Amino acid sequence: MQDIIAGVRNLTHEFQLNKKLKIRAIDGLSLDIRRGEILGVVGESGSGKSTLARCMMNIYRPTEGEVFFKNIKCSDRAEYKKHAFELQTKRQIIFQDSASSLNPRMRVIDIIAEPFRINHIVPIRGSIENEARFQLKYTGLDEELLYKYPGELSGGQRQRVAIARALAMEPELLVADEPISAVDVSIQAQLVNLFKHLRNEHGFSIMFIAHDLAMVEFLCDRVAIMYRGRLVELAETKELFANPLHPYTKLLLSCIPIPDPRAERERKHPDFDETEFDTSGCLTEISEGHLLLCGGEKSNNKKGSLAIG
Repeated sequence: MQDIIAGVRNLTHEFQLNKKLKIRAIDGLSLDIRRGEILGVVGESGSGKSTLARCMMNIYRPTEGEVFFKNIKCSDRAEYKKHAFELQTKRQIIFQDSASSLNPRMRVIDIIAEPFRINHIVPIRGSIENEARFQLKYTGLDEELLYKYPGELSGGQRQRVAIARALAMEPELLVADEPISAVDVSIQAQLVNLFKHLRNEHGFSIMFIAHDLAMVEFLCDRVAIMYRGRLVELAETKELFANPLHPYTKLLLSCIPIPDPRAERERKHPDFDETEFDTSGCLTEISEGHLLLCGGEKSNNKKGSLAIG
């Protein structure tokens, strides 16, 4: 059995809109992340991917269920407080919108140095400036950007500064919430290769949230498919793309464009009626390592609950 570094157990998270109305974003989800793997999390907007990422990083407090990192139950306040230093340094998150995740009034050097100051850590490379220069170079940026502000950088440069800040702590778990969606194609390729390097050379575990299925197929070891706050299918990447079983997974994969315009026009998409999705099913291992939400289609005329991400 492979070493599990982090995950969630029976996780449920609800947003209270007013006194009477709640919206369930995550519905009884269980998921493991193995040490040294890149786990892709895929689903349409509103499926709960970002909510899952924030629950795993203790940004949101789960309504029910557990979040764990190694042997620490970090959804428990007492456990989190006891292991706060390790949880704040060995887990890092990269947000989708770098414009809002970077303080516009801080220079790049101060942004990268902030985790060291908060956690009272002396940089490995001796000084804040040396550390910041190294991290910028490592993420493909020129050191001349050290004293610039986020507003003076392009979208791709800002995202790489956010990645540099996360990598400075040398985390064991990196949660990347659609880190390549706001940058152009050439920068996307550089960032994806960087994530692959981090896993291969440093043994990082990465939860990679994305919409781009081609990138997920290239980068990830396993893929988890989410729909309406539920995990509907989980398998090794090659197995999932070669043998999708859930109707929603088939629909997602059928949306990958075909380079031939004529073939693209003539292709038929699988049937999937979202009004008939039922959340009463449970994950079942269909074959080794391939999990499927059985009962995810209409089985008892029960409609799924509303979910947001």
